[in-house]
Amino acid sequence: MLEYMNINDYVSQFINGNGKNRGRKPTERYASFDYCFNYFQQFRDAKTFGKMADDEHMEMSCLHLAFYLASWGMFRGSSFLLERSAKFFEPLITAISSMDENIWNVDADNYTDENIDLLIKCAGIISDKCGKSNGPTDTLITKIMLGVFGNVPAFDDYFRKGFGCHSFGKKNLKMIKGFYENHKGQIDAAVIFTFDFSGAETERCYTKAKIIDMIGFIKGQQIQKNRIQ
Repeated sequence: MLEYMNINDYVSQFINGNGKNRGRKPTERYASFDYCFNYFQQFRDAKTFGKMADDEHMEMSCLHLAFYLASWGMFRGSSFLLERSAKFFEPLITAISSMDENIWNVDADNYTDENIDLLIKCAGIISDKCGKSNGPTDTLITKIMLGVFGNVPAFDDYFRKGFGCHSFGKKNLKMIKGFYENHKGQIDAAVIFTFDFSGAETERCYTKAKIIDMIGFIKGQQIQKNRIQ
């Protein structure tokens, strides 16, 4: 199934929209990723990781992460986050600010064994800081990793359907690595610049993991739609 994906078609559907979804526009839901990603990546670019958790920036760091997660469906239904405020994320922001700096350089084109171990460790830290007793899901953990680092796809229902995988771990990260290698030309050619808050494009590109996230999301939507019909 993964070998014959029409990459360009899936990326186009994500950008332009399909059905009730209006696609990737500055005021639409998908752009919530851009604003969150841009915010955290500025600390990476300046190599001032600790500042995201200082007194001047902590509130904004929590708000950016919280709104992105809310916009992407993580504050709904029975989620424990529904009963939390943005301040809940303070310990997580502090942990992110002091993580191994190499985690910021990981993307789907360099999923070496060492980097996969780094991703697994990162996911474990996020789980701890979200409170293991709260039962943070792979969907929540990977959406945080995507929105902050851009280093993994979000393992939500649609992505898991699209890629035929069920959990975040070494096996499926290696599967994603293989998918990238099999479709390298098309994925590398999908150059998408983030929006800034004015609605203009920045010079910051979507990561390869983010492109793969888009592909899996649209593929999963199609699978779900076909099952209903």
